[in-house]
Amino acid sequence: MTEYARAFWALGDGRGELREEVLQEAGAGELRIRMITSAISRGTESLVFSGRVPQSEWQRMRCPYQQGEFPGPVKYGYSAVGVVEQGPSDWLGQRVFCLHPHQDRFVVSLDAAHRLPADLPSERAVLAANMETAVNALWDLGPRPGDRIGIVGAGVVGALVAALASRMPAVEVQLIDPDPRRAGLAERLGCRYASPEDAQGECDGVVHASGRAEGLETALRLAGFEATVLELSWYGTGPVAVALGGAFHARRLTLRASQVGSVATAQRARWDYRRRMALALKLLDDPRLDALLDGISPFDSLPETLARLTSRPDGALCHRIQYD
Repeated sequence: MTEYARAFWALGDGRGELREEVLQEAGAGELRIRMITSAISRGTESLVFSGRVPQSEWQRMRCPYQQGEFPGPVKYGYSAVGVVEQGPSDWLGQRVFCLHPHQDRFVVSLDAAHRLPADLPSERAVLAANMETAVNALWDLGPRPGDRIGIVGAGVVGALVAALASRMPAVEVQLIDPDPRRAGLAERLGCRYASPEDAQGECDGVVHASGRAEGLETALRLAGFEATVLELSWYGTGPVAVALGGAFHARRLTLRASQVGSVATAQRARWDYRRRMALALKLLDDPRLDALLDGISPFDSLPETLARLTSRPDGALCHRIQYD
């Protein structure tokens, strides 16, 4: 009997739909996985959903197991947690994380699946892809004990960077966001909250993750002499105007891009993607991070959910999709 799966497709014009496809059997070296939960990556998936991926990035922005081509229709997503229902015996029943689009059942190669630590809740495990980004960002920034670090933008990635940096010896971390509701999140993560107006300057390093040009302006303003401003935001086709006059040159600032698609230069000789993902999953063993899981909706309503989140941002952090 032919079995079918359902997958979410972004049409690239602010609409999405669930499509049915034939579900294959797992072959040699493969796993068939039943989805438990997935997460919407707000920034990237909003750009994909609305067709705002620049043509120059169509190939670089492909995700594992993507189908279709930009600007759309395209099957896209990369934060999936499921349970193995078909494959080698030592994998059966195992919970795994995969970089896979939103789909209720799917087949992947063995090397695409990462076993979850036994005590890691499935709900928190959907943060693994974002945690990888946060790890890579800190490798790129290279904070040292005692540094004062500013993080502009208290979304999921910014909050994860703050959570990791706050664990470092004597590092002062301030999480900077215009939304005062983020004060409670900052306190839970072990760092200080500040509005852009009240943030402390002369930072040894600043991470920008707000996705807005005014956030980048704030990050540059807070950086101390010869400090690095690490840019994590991705703007798609949107132009970004940044004032590089004033003190930018006198302070000898460095504006540096960071992107998870490559292992950070400082670690690249010894680390591969699989080792980095294993670290990300280990670092998720932190109940404080449950504060980021503040939205949930059923898979059946994903087209409407993503349309709503894209057109009317509600201030939520990690929105999860629940499967039957």
